[in-house]
Amino acid sequence: MTASASESPLIPQPQASITLLREAVAQIAPAALPAFTRELSHAADQARQGSDLLPLRRFTMQWAVYVHIQRHPGVAARFRELEDLAVATDDVEEARSAVAELGRILDAAHAAVAQETS
Repeated sequence: MTASASESPLIPQPQASITLLREAVAQIAPAALPAFTRELSHAADQARQGSDLLPLRRFTMQWAVYVHIQRHPGVAARFRELEDLAVATDDVEEARSAVAELGRILDAAHAAVAQETS
């Protein structure tokens, strides 16, 4: 991920289940619980309407990646910093650089979560 990725995680990465992810979010990022609940409700509605579990699979992957990043305070802080920079800057190159680094952090988190779930 980044140099900060070498820090010890706050908690172990939970399995990608709704219950375990909710518990992890409550522990390491309680302010995100309303978004978690709202997005879960939306994914469940989509799954019911389409008789398809794909929306719930997407939801669990998205939140597993979120938890993976938030478990590392340095990486999470850098992620937020880059998000803010990408939105606030008027410099196109600075925005591109911030977005590219955000992409690398997300790619690394997706790869780590995928490896843990396979």
